[in-house]
Amino acid sequence: MTPFGARIRELREEKGVTLSEMASAIGVSAAYLSSLEHGKRPRPTAARLDQICAYFDIIWDDAEALKELAQLSRPRVAIDCAGLSPEATELVNLLGVRIRRLDQGTIEAMLKILKA
Repeated sequence: MTPFGARIRELREEKGVTLSEMASAIGVSAAYLSSLEHGKRPRPTAARLDQICAYFDIIWDDAEALKELAQLSRPRVAIDCAGLSPEATELVNLLGVRIRRLDQGTIEAMLKILKA
């Protein structure tokens, strides 16, 4: 699940609507919405993001935060290492190989460093 997908699910639960109800309201299939929540679909288009924000009555800073979360929620990431230092290239490659083996504490510590 992506951070964006988790937030959409959280918003749905807060609003007390099912996946099918939300999907119907915004004009998509429940399968699409489920795939979006589980990170099996690419991030939504800007128009779809606007539609989701409108559905949840999200405006201003909260809408921008949700859109930023969508930007950080690509289920598949490709990183161009051309021109990076050997150490940066090694970091990218090691992360790609070992990401599934990192425990939650390590992931949180790395996120804290990268967000600083």
